[in-house]
Amino acid sequence: MLKSMKLSTEQINLLLDESKNHRCEPYDCCVQLVGIADLPSQFGEFQICALVSPCDGKEHTAIIKGDIVNKENVLVRVHSECLTGDVMGSKRCDCREQLLESLKRIQEEGQGALLYLRQEGRNIGLTEKIKAYALQDKGLDTIEANVALGWQPDQRDYGVAAHILRTLGMTSIRLLTNNPDKVRQLSNHGIIITERVPLIIETNEYNQAYLETKAQKTGHLLGDKAKVVDVTEVLSHSSDSIDK
Repeated sequence: MLKSMKLSTEQINLLLDESKNHRCEPYDCCVQLVGIADLPSQFGEFQICALVSPCDGKEHTAIIKGDIVNKENVLVRVHSECLTGDVMGSKRCDCREQLLESLKRIQEEGQGALLYLRQEGRNIGLTEKIKAYALQDKGLDTIEANVALGWQPDQRDYGVAAHILRTLGMTSIRLLTNNPDKVRQLSNHGIIITERVPLIIETNEYNQAYLETKAQKTGHLLGDKAKVVDVTEVLSHSSDSIDK
């Protein structure tokens, strides 16, 4: 375990000033860091960052542990908002379990970051996600339900996550994920990922079919692929899922 530290007042002020003076490219939906505060939690002592995307007004957060500025191989989880799972404890997905497990691992490591993105329902929004749930109750799988509503299987764009990582000054990361497309998108946005860290959660009777669908249709690294950690190999699985 690394020595537990946190960002100093001087570091915080520098990050805030740099973000305030940053100018986004016209085509880039970036973020502005507007505040950092202490966050004591049941998992340990963290700091929480407030970030706003000027292009759409969405408010994102990053939960950070230790001094991550200019550090290599920082343990990172990029987590999309899930009200039903994260807050209500829904058993239809594995989101809450992944969120809590990520915070536990970052605490154990003594350094890391969890990005919490406002991309509910794979970025279709809460109302549309509930409509998708209703279609799943009638027999469609999670991908078929999104498509039936006129959406792509996954609407998420991790460009904003890449911008947050750059804003917080990490030079390279070890990414907690089972999703090869997340690795692909972040890599395409210039984020150096040195390792894919598996985040396997025990299934239950309500989410087993959901997870099987993700493995079969979106290439998630589950089952016999769960041990794939080499980024080059992970990216090959991402290409396979795109081709399907």
